[in-house]
Parts: sequence; structure tokens; C-alpha cells
Amino acid sequence: MKQSSNKHTPSCHDDGSKKKKLDLLLWGSIIVVALFYVLHWQYSQAIADITALQVFSKSVFDLMNTIWWGIIIGMVMVGILAKVPREFVISILGRDGGLNGIIRATLGGVLLDLCSHGILMVAAKLYERGASTGQVMAFLIASPWNSFSLTLILIALVGLPWTLAFIVLSMIIAVISGLIFEYLTKKGTLPANPNKVDLPHDFKFWKEAKIKLKQTRFTPSMIKDMLWTGVLDSRMVVRWILFGVILAGLIRAFMDTGQFQTFFGPTLAGLGLTILVATILEVCSEGSTPVAADLLTRAKAPGNSFAFLMTGVATDYTEIMVLKETTKTWKIPLFLPLITVPQILVIAWAMNVFS
Repeated sequence: MKQSSNKHTPSCHDDGSKKKKLDLLLWGSIIVVALFYVLHWQYSQAIADITALQVFSKSVFDLMNTIWWGIIIGMVMVGILAKVPREFVISILGRDGGLNGIIRATLGGVLLDLCSHGILMVAAKLYERGASTGQVMAFLIASPWNSFSLTLILIALVGLPWTLAFIVLSMIIAVISGLIFEYLTKKGTLPANPNKVDLPHDFKFWKEAKIKLKQTRFTPSMIKDMLWTGVLDSRMVVRWILFGVILAGLIRAFMDTGQFQTFFGPTLAGLGLTILVATILEVCSEGSTPVAADLLTRAKAPGNSFAFLMTGVATDYTEIMVLKETTKTWKIPLFLPLITVPQILVIAWAMNVFS
């Protein structure tokens, strides 16, 4: 498919500047992960007496061996999605709000392969193009860690059943929150979106998709370009995945399983501390995934794991500020945590109690 006008979709903290700068977080994470991976692989006996160093290097080694295939497949999917024109994603959302529009926005958010900060740029554009407030919120809540690449990573870390449970529950929260925003907008509590949809009224998704597919020529050059685009556009995602691996390794190195379960176990105190940390910690969705996996596998607290993933989205101050600039009001962004966090708390508590 022919790519849309924006060749590169900016992602986490990417200001869209054409000036090339050294990505210190990406290369720093690559160097640290590579160094300690090799250290454990080749010299584990030499550091056997240094407990923290041994645990950290083993954590990096084990995590990378678990998730490498998800990173590779994710890069390929990013390359494919980069060739899909943006208007197709927008058309999935629908022109109207209501339950149908909210569900479509939720599904669109799940399918779009971007991180929690990169998705903000897409959400802002959707608002500018006329999507309702409820649709934009459902899109934001459902999308950050439900992207294809992160879903693969999560499957590798916690297994398919828990991953599917997290996805379904996050979609439920997205739909409920979207409907609440729609209701508050109709009631006048929140301002309506003043923008209008600019998609042609005769735009038909499947009809246009067939036309684009017929026009596409799958040549070796096109496939090579697609794969290279996937590598380039995945850099912002990969840097946060690797940073998350380092963060998870540090937690394992300086907090043993017993301490981890004590502080972040399946209790109300553990859940409260998890939400507090998720609110304060400014880490992109890719970086939070390995930590969330540890909350499930080491702390035995699936609810805390789910809450860590979701609360970071609902209370992220970058997201709140971008929403304020986009909607020109404080009301809409401040209602985001007010509406979503109570749902997250109830579901997370139920998961801890009944799992």
C-alpha cells in the first residue's frame, strides 16, 4: 500500500524534528543490555561472588531470551502498518459517537502499533479531524500497551491467557469510559468537540482497501523498504523495551522475591503502592511491560500488574498536558483519571482476590 503523507509517525517524546540527534536512551540501553547479556553468557562464574551483579546480568539475559522474537515480529508489523494510510485508521473509528463509535475507536486503538506517548499525537489528530471526546478517550485508554508488538512481548513474559485477560479488561474500561465521556458531553458537563470530520462521506473502508491492494506491487525493493522502515520506526519502541528490561533487572537485583511480594503483593497496600509508583514513574508503555510482568510472576499479583499498565496511562502527566493543549480545556484531561482509576482499582482488586 502506498504510504500516507506522514512518512514517519513520531513516537515517544519524538518532537518530529528533522535534525538528527544521538538517542542516548536507545544507545545507552542497547549498550547496557548487550554488555550484561554477554557478561552473564560468557563470564557468569567470574561474577558469582557479586550477588547484585550476577542477579542483574541473569535478569537481562533471561528477559532478552524470552522477548527477542516478539521484538523481531513487532518490527515487521510496524513496517507493514507504516504502509497503511492514516485515513484507514480514522475510518475505523466512524463518524459518529455512541456505542458503535466507541467500540470501533477501542478496536482502532488496540490495532494501532504505537506507544503511550506516541499515540497522543494520533489521538490529537483524531480530535482535530472530528472524532468525539468519548472516541478519543476510548482510543487512548485501549491503545498504549495493546499494540501488536507489545502484545507479543507480554505473551512471552506472562503467557497467552493473562495477556488476553488484560486486553479484554482494558477494552472494557475503554468502552465504559468512552460512554461516560459521551454522556457527560451530551449533558454539557464537558465541552463537545468543535471540529468536524474531514473524511469524504463516500469513503468505504473495504472498497478503498481493495483498490490500494490492487495498486500495491510486492517487489523485493518494496519488501526491503518495508522491513527497513520497520526497523527505523521501531527505535522509539525498542529503546523503551530495553529500558524496561534494565529497570526490571535493577528491581530484581536490589529487591529479592520476598521483599517484592511484601511491598507489591496481592494486598490492598500492595495495590495502592503499585498505583502510586505507576503514577509517579514517567516510563513509556514499552518500559512498563517487563515491570508489570514481574508484578505477576514474582509478586503473584495479577491485579497489580494490570493496574501498573493501566494507571500509567490514566494518570500520565504528559498525556494530561497534551490533552489540555488539544482540547483547550482542563476539564477533559482531568476527568480521565477521575473516570478510569476507580474502574482500574475495582478490577485489579478482583483479579488479586479471585485469581
